[in-house]
Amino acid sequence: MTNAAPRSKVMTFEEYLAYDDGTDTQYELVDGELVEMPPESEENANLARFLYSVLLQHFPFYLIGHKDLEIEVSGRRARCRLPDLIVHTEESQAALLGTKRATITRDMPPPALVIEVVSPGSTNRTRDYRHKHTEYAARGIAEYWIVDPEERQITVCKWVDGAYEDTIVRGRDRLESEIVSSFALSADQVFAMKV
Repeated sequence: MTNAAPRSKVMTFEEYLAYDDGTDTQYELVDGELVEMPPESEENANLARFLYSVLLQHFPFYLIGHKDLEIEVSGRRARCRLPDLIVHTEESQAALLGTKRATITRDMPPPALVIEVVSPGSTNRTRDYRHKHTEYAARGIAEYWIVDPEERQITVCKWVDGAYEDTIVRGRDRLESEIVSSFALSADQVFAMKV
């Protein structure tokens, strides 16, 4: 479950970038408010690490971000998300070179792929399936994968004409991606974490 951090005022995006509470707590910025992101469950962390290892077979390491960057997205007020994994385009990766913080701002090119592993709870499910779905589509991110260990399914959202078209992958069905065109794993293999 996510908790709002104690703050007395709505933050701007610039205030969020400068914010440091002296801890290693991670926050997303949602409509100007800090929302604490608790540590992932071991299963979710393992799924993200497994997918990272698979992506390394398809892309150079510097094009893959794993819990080490954030993406500014649109909302009523300032918003910034911390995806589990991303695959950069050459342009989005180049835009971060020389920056002090690994933040893909709205004036930078979007990454090619964002992957979120759904945490338990209705708030988390709503965030990944609804809010981030809309936010990532608005950024023009070509693909968004929603990896759901509870449902044992992967929703592959492909950006088409300004919105995502979703395909649900379950069981022995192979995940088909335009970004990772040679991805050869089924949903069962992903959740078993076996190649």
